[in-house]
Amino acid sequence: MSVRSEVAAQFKQVATEQQRTLAPLSDELKLLEAGLDSLSFALIVARLEDSLGVDPFNSSATVEFPVTFGDFVSLYEKAVK
Repeated sequence: MSVRSEVAAQFKQVATEQQRTLAPLSDELKLLEAGLDSLSFALIVARLEDSLGVDPFNSSATVEFPVTFGDFVSLYEKAVK
């Protein structure tokens, strides 16, 4: 499974579990408009750490917080490499 598909799967799974209406995922979708709350994002980050083995937010490098879904995916794609 690609990083992009794993990220998308986690967004969809967490939205379902948290009974949130997830906006259609596209690279341009602003995370603040995705329909998720801070708990949902915390769950996504924790699950991605389990599945991908990385947490780009907990690294020694300075990380610019992603604004869009595309930024979020790109952050994980770079961290996995």
